[in-house]
Amino acid sequence: MIPNPAYGPEAWQTVTPHIAALGESPFWHPHEQMLYWVDISGKQILRANIYMGTVETWDLPSEPGCMAPAASGGLVMALRDGVFRAHTWGGPLQLLARLDYDPSHMRANDGKCDALGRFWVGTIDETRSLKNAGLYCIDARNLANTGTPLVRCMVSPTDQPATTANGLAWSPDNRTLYWADTPSHTVWAWDHEQAENTLSKRRVFASFKAKPEGWVSNALDANNGHYRGRPDGAAVDVQGNYWVAMFEGRRVCQFAPDGSLLAEFAVPLQCPTMPCFGGEDLKTLYLTSARHHRSAAELVAFPLSGSVLSMRVDVAGLPVNFFQD
Repeated sequence: MIPNPAYGPEAWQTVTPHIAALGESPFWHPHEQMLYWVDISGKQILRANIYMGTVETWDLPSEPGCMAPAASGGLVMALRDGVFRAHTWGGPLQLLARLDYDPSHMRANDGKCDALGRFWVGTIDETRSLKNAGLYCIDARNLANTGTPLVRCMVSPTDQPATTANGLAWSPDNRTLYWADTPSHTVWAWDHEQAENTLSKRRVFASFKAKPEGWVSNALDANNGHYRGRPDGAAVDVQGNYWVAMFEGRRVCQFAPDGSLLAEFAVPLQCPTMPCFGGEDLKTLYLTSARHHRSAAELVAFPLSGSVLSMRVDVAGLPVNFFQD
């Protein structure tokens, strides 16, 4: 039985007045006590001092799909045409690696670091017509000796056909990896052997009903046209529960480690994109969202589209993993 959704925008707060076209890849930086996220379509990285209410923006040469903080300072980021390292905010970009895809119609999308500091990057086919997305792992821990990071394709289109890589996360013991293909409405899980960096025993973790034919966004319809959305970005809490933003579904779902649905939280916008946990106790759930390519009627109905929202939750999330180079 699906739990009743916690409808009502009163549970959520707007973090900043800044509106992004396509907000994604949020993380809480514990040393700086700041929230970071990207605007993919706006070609920007942003960071906010939640306590002061200030936002800084960093313009980039191409779309940032994802990023992570680096242990030695700065950021690692996946842009359209490669993975780059910046040692300071707004500083010069150092190319670390090119990934094996055609940037004319593909780009980096969802990604983050694992517990050992390897940067994982999923890709997206922008035509939405090909199942050629992959999941890559960039290991730069021996960079001083090798001069180049080790790049491996961990999930290829022949292994698991996918169009839009999303939902990347790990269980608290790092033995389970989650990964989603948004258009197929599916989240998969693998056993992950961390030291050897191998994936095995792929299975369906969660699946969702496809979008009804002819569906259109309608703010007046509490049932959302009987469409519950599709899985976008995700995060995991300390109990191992998987929290996933449901794009076009107006909700965030919380799943137990066994794949059962524990709760769902309605959000006051149509297209949430990715949650993360932050704040000093990691009990604030931050949520990015999208307004890019949404209809004028939808944006009037959901004026918070593109903003970052937050709400307090009962269980703390896992902290962000730092890139090691």
